[in-house]
Amino acid sequence: MKLLLIFSRAIDALNEHVGKLSYWLILAAVLISTGNAIVRYSLNMSSNAWLEIQWYLFSFVFLFCAGYTLLHNQHVRIDVISGHLSARGRAWIDIFGTIFFLLPMAVAIMWLSWPVFLDAYGSNEVSTNAGGLTVWPARLMLPLGFFLLVLQGLSELIKRVAFLRGLIPDPAEKDEGPTAEEMLAEELRKQRQEAA
Repeated sequence: MKLLLIFSRAIDALNEHVGKLSYWLILAAVLISTGNAIVRYSLNMSSNAWLEIQWYLFSFVFLFCAGYTLLHNQHVRIDVISGHLSARGRAWIDIFGTIFFLLPMAVAIMWLSWPVFLDAYGSNEVSTNAGGLTVWPARLMLPLGFFLLVLQGLSELIKRVAFLRGLIPDPAEKDEGPTAEEMLAEELRKQRQEAA
């Protein structure tokens, strides 16, 4: 189990780095979008390549951050049942969901999207838009993004099993501290108390 936990930590580190890289790609997408809009409306010029770069950056962030989101336990959950269970019960639900839903879906999408990428790469497919970009980098994002999700799914599976065996604390616990709204409310309370 110790080797599996080392493997899990390596996967976590990989997805953490990818997630942090995505912060910068979001900034790049916003700057490109802003620049493109300014040029389009002030100089009456436009380029499909700049629009497609925005799409590529958005696709990268969306697809490559799925593993990062799973790492931080931020996926949308409907806790009608699991919210009333113990930590061990939630761990069993996560194990079941990972084995029977997450991993099969992610592996299937990764597997089925690989030939689409190979076809686009082999034919050097180019966007149908005038001045558009080469398509294969966008096609490659799908299998790679789901590969990162598969890896993170395996990492989460390892952590849930290790938790059930008493080797690590509950990996599903979020210790993020107060939210920005809670901090603001506390600051306002302090200011009211000082004023009184």
